[in-house]
Amino acid sequence: MREKIVLIGAGSASFTRGLVADMVRWGPEMELGLVDIDADALSVAEGLAGKLIEARKAPIKLTADLNRRKVLPGATAVICTVGVGGRRAWEQDVFIPRRHGIFQPVGDSVMPGGTSRALRMIPAMVEIARDLLDLAPSALFFNYGNPIAPVCRAIRKASGAPVVGLCHGVFAVGNWLARQLHLWDHRNAPPLGAEPARIRYTAIGVNHLTWFTEVRADTRDAMPRLREIAAQKLAEYLDDQGRPNQKAAQAQAEGTALADLNLFSWQLTRVFNAFPAVLDRHVTEFFPQLYAKEKSYFGKTLGVDACSFERTVEWGDRSFEEMRAVALSRDPLPAGYFDRQTGEHEQVIEIIDSIRTDAGRVYSANLPNRGQVPNLPADAVLEAPAVADGGGVRAIAQPPLAPGLVGTLAARLAWVETVVEAALEGSREKFVQALLIDGSVDSLQQAEKLADELLAAQAQYLPQFPKG
Repeated sequence: MREKIVLIGAGSASFTRGLVADMVRWGPEMELGLVDIDADALSVAEGLAGKLIEARKAPIKLTADLNRRKVLPGATAVICTVGVGGRRAWEQDVFIPRRHGIFQPVGDSVMPGGTSRALRMIPAMVEIARDLLDLAPSALFFNYGNPIAPVCRAIRKASGAPVVGLCHGVFAVGNWLARQLHLWDHRNAPPLGAEPARIRYTAIGVNHLTWFTEVRADTRDAMPRLREIAAQKLAEYLDDQGRPNQKAAQAQAEGTALADLNLFSWQLTRVFNAFPAVLDRHVTEFFPQLYAKEKSYFGKTLGVDACSFERTVEWGDRSFEEMRAVALSRDPLPAGYFDRQTGEHEQVIEIIDSIRTDAGRVYSANLPNRGQVPNLPADAVLEAPAVADGGGVRAIAQPPLAPGLVGTLAARLAWVETVVEAALEGSREKFVQALLIDGSVDSLQQAEKLADELLAAQAQYLPQFPKG
């Protein structure tokens, strides 16, 4: 079978770079179709992909078009990295709530920013899904666009397309935990053998709040060791009042950002006996009652002087311009462009290969709950272990989650369903409901004012909502 992989949202050039590098490493003859509605971004993606293919003389036929319907026929796999409105719309998702005293370190998954983003992502992604069903109904369908749970739930609810949501967060945190265990072994205890290749884990939840409920190094249970590390980290960096101590200040002076200590994630490990992915930058957004206000994150403000949002956006703008220069120049591809990049792309080609070869490898995937987690709602999109084999990507049955963990997820899954309905129906009322369920606002009046300001700011991307 000759693959034809279509990347929709190819103007995310960093993803395109990593994806094409992975395709080149994979090796078989194939076709890659790039799609983006932004002609400038598409030209950058096409130029960069062409240079990567040419550098290794890979047997990959490259096409690009602004119209996805011209590219989709014959597709065997479709990968979406769409971000409706790009970084400029994302800024409004964060800056408007900030004016209301609500601070977000990311603003693309939950809280008011993630809720607003879902409203413009869902209609666009449902239309893509319908085109896929019309033109390439047997293609594998993967979505990386945030917020993953609402987008994937809406696609399945509105179109029935069998989309699989992917994120590199669980994979990355699994490797990070292996490093934490390895360092702890060397300093404090007999080794567990916790190199990344030898660690095994189970992680269940909703994207960006996915709980590592089981961690094993070789055949040994590593969860008691993680609880020891949690206790040690908290004693090392926090005083008796839970405030950063002198050692935390020293670490910051030496260049370690406070958020990189992930003290909240370690606190949750101690409380829930499970480790949350994807570390403090994302996990804090699922507990806005604790961290949405100014100076509420261990004396710092999320998105401002901890996990600077502006710095994230500046990095994205700068990275794209650097890729534009490489893509459009006549110079050879710079050294290192085939080095393995950490990024969202990093497992999708492996997953496609596992399906085509019936390898049965296990990955973290976002799929509807069809009983794999018995005490969470049916059809809710859950991030959990799944096997990729000749039957596609299929969730693996798990035991019930502990009640405490269910409590952290149940209201969030209700938020997902509410924001999906708001987006599909163009309902301001349900948008307000979703903001209230999310828990960032202080009052009904604030929720309504925030909803109206976000709807006005993003109106060009929200055709389903009444104007005026």
